[in-house]
Amino acid sequence: MSLLSRLGSALRTAVRSPSVRRSARRLSRTAVRAARQSTGADRSPRAGSDPRSAGGSSGGEGSHALADRRSRSVVVLAYEPHADDRPDPGEVVWAWVPYEEDITQGKDRPVLVIAEESADRGGSDGSGQVLVALMLTSRDRAAEGAVATDEHGSTWVDIGAGGWDRRGRPSEVRADRLLRLSPEAVRREGGRLDRERYDRVAAVVRDVHGW
Repeated sequence: MSLLSRLGSALRTAVRSPSVRRSARRLSRTAVRAARQSTGADRSPRAGSDPRSAGGSSGGEGSHALADRRSRSVVVLAYEPHADDRPDPGEVVWAWVPYEEDITQGKDRPVLVIAEESADRGGSDGSGQVLVALMLTSRDRAAEGAVATDEHGSTWVDIGAGGWDRRGRPSEVRADRLLRLSPEAVRREGGRLDRERYDRVAAVVRDVHGW
């Protein structure tokens, strides 16, 4: 048997070996992870750049992600929208919102800003002023103009339609979960509630949280 034939036979035997196949799969997974990490590093925003311009959901991760408000202290709710290109109570904005079960992950979604307060008043993370907000959804959980509590104990307030939804779908806000958002987590403004709808939401929030 020639040298080439012997080498070919040895390679075929090695390929059929379960241990060799397992090692090959491990090497392949390691290479894929290394390639993804390298790509992610290359796509990270440059130091000093605005993370909101980087796209995707990375703008809210890390420095922008704050834990939900758990403090029993009263939140001062006041309707104060202003045409100043910054998020104010009464306005609906798009922001990176962390998932309730894991604040290191989340997605962009509309939220209703209901207040602004010092970060240390509602939690142990963050600094300066933070926004207190309620997440929006277009899923129908409450009748028009009504309040409903779902099977998970979440309280939803119907607020109707607005400029934040291009398809004109009615929306609802979740009153029992108080989001704390850094102003830098806000992507853009989406619209505002009128005073009557804001006051209705505020009344439900006060009732749910015992203020």
